[in-house]
Amino acid sequence: MRIAISGTHRSGKSTLVEQVSALLPRYSALEEPYVLLEEEGYEATDPPSIDDFQAQLERSLAALEAGEDDVLFDRCPADILAYLLTHDDAAAFDVDEWLDRIAGALKTLDLVVFVPIEDSDRIPVAGHEDRVQRLAVHEKLEEMFTDELFGWSVDVLRVEGNAQQRAQQVITGIRARS
Repeated sequence: MRIAISGTHRSGKSTLVEQVSALLPRYSALEEPYVLLEEEGYEATDPPSIDDFQAQLERSLAALEAGEDDVLFDRCPADILAYLLTHDDAAAFDVDEWLDRIAGALKTLDLVVFVPIEDSDRIPVAGHEDRVQRLAVHEKLEEMFTDELFGWSVDVLRVEGNAQQRAQQVITGIRARS
C-alpha cells in the first residue's frame, strides 16, 4: 500500500510515520518534501515563500509519481496545496495550473491518514510558530478531505488520540482495506 500521513505543522504527522513504520517494517518511510529538498541543497526562505511551497509541491508530486509500493509518505501534495492556498501571497499562486496533476498523484495513494488538530492539542506549539497559519492549513485540509473541496475521492482515515492510538487506528484501517 501507498499511504500518506497528512496534516498541518505540529499535528503529530512525523511521530505517526515513525510509529506506523515501526509496526510495518517492510514499508519505507519518506521524509516530508521540505526535508527532501533541504537534503538536496534547496535553501528556503524563512518564512517560506510561494516559490518555496511550489518547490515543495513539485517535490511531493515527484515522490508520488515515482510509483514505489509499500511507502509511508510524510505529507502529500494536498498538504502543500493547503499551505499555498492559505499563504499571505496566495493570489500569486495559480491553483488551476496544478489541480490535475495533484489529483492524478493522489489517485496513486491507497490511503491518506489525516492527523487533525485536536481540541486538547497533543503537540506543544512553540511561541514562534504561526498558530493562525497552522489553524488555516488545518481547516483547508478538512475542506479538501471532508468536504471534498476538489472532488478528489481519495480514501481518507482521520485519526485521533495519542501516538499509540493513532498508529493502531492506521493499522486497523490498513487491515480493513486489505
